This record gives sequence, C-alpha cells and structure tokens, in this order.
Amino acid sequence: MRIADLCTIQAGYTARRRLQPVLQGGAPAIQLRDVAADGEVNSDTLIRVELGELPDRYFARAGDVVFRSRGDRNTASALDGCLAEPVLAIFPLIVLRPNPDIVTPEYLAWAINRPDAQRYFERMGRGTGIRMIPRSVLSDLRLDIPDVETQQRIVAADALSKREKALTLLLAEKRRKITSRILGERVKCSSRATEQKRTKR
Repeated sequence: MRIADLCTIQAGYTARRRLQPVLQGGAPAIQLRDVAADGEVNSDTLIRVELGELPDRYFARAGDVVFRSRGDRNTASALDGCLAEPVLAIFPLIVLRPNPDIVTPEYLAWAINRPDAQRYFERMGRGTGIRMIPRSVLSDLRLDIPDVETQQRIVAADALSKREKALTLLLAEKRRKITSRILGERVKCSSRATEQKRTKR
C-alpha cells in the first residue's frame, strides 16, 4: 500500500528565523537534530520556543511518526509516551499520522527504515549535495502491510533483536576491559619478577 493510503502527511513548520529557546511558556519543538539517523528520538534535547498561535497540524503527538526528509538517511521514528505534551515539528521533519485500523506507528516507522524503502529514497531523492525527499516521493512509497497483530509481533521481535545487539556489545566491552586489566596485572607481576632477578645479581 502507498504511504498516502496509510496515513495523513503533514510537513513540519517552516521556521523563518533561527529558533530561540525560552525557559517558560511556548511549546517544545522537535527538530532534525533531535531525531537520530537510527530512528531514536532524544526528548531530552528538545527546546521550548514561543512562536505565537500555530495551527494544530504542525504539532506531533504520541502515536505519530516523524520522518527525516533531509540527509543521508531518511528514516522514521514513532513517537511514544515519552512525550508529556504535543511537540512542534520543524521542517524538514514530516509528520505522519497513521490510520490505527490499518497500521501501527511502530510498524510504519519500522517499514520505512527497512532496506527496500531506503533504496527507494536513494533512487528518488532530490538534490546534488544534501538529499531531500519531497512529500510526493514519500507519499508514493509502497509498503507491505500485514494485519495489526502481525505488525505488533514484528515490532516486538525487532525490539528484542536490538536489545540483544546492545547487550552483546556491552558484554564484549566488559570482556575487553577485564582482559586489559588481567594483562596489565601480568605485566606488572612480570616486571617485578624481572626487577627482583636483576637486584639479586
């Protein structure tokens, strides 16, 4: 199915000037820099901005998906309950609001981030320097959409796979540190033994 048949598509708000953070009031803004290329959203880096009354369509909420329409990797991120309030999406982020009867936000983001979809963006992207994905190109992306229960199982399995990878890397790093410490102790012991032999001579 085409993305356009799965959800509504809304380009983020185009800021006419550099965003100035405020300490109170305003609304939190999510920018391209807040969404990592691997799809992770860092809610801790969001700044609050005061831009007056803006149309509700520019605000993303839990259950929406934000898409990186500019850059080397055009990935998507599902927004979850970590957002305490709606956030103002700043272009070049694009907000996707999936039809919950057809697709879950987590599956939609997962499918957009798959190699097949990424190759599509590589072929259809515009720009000679920084790649840009027009809304029309995103709208025409076709995805395989199973039933919702299958979608949930796929997303859960993918999350477990990512967790396993993270734990494997953590274990490998701990092993490296332990090995380094053991080797360091052996060097010290060998050095002391050698020094003792020299002293006896």
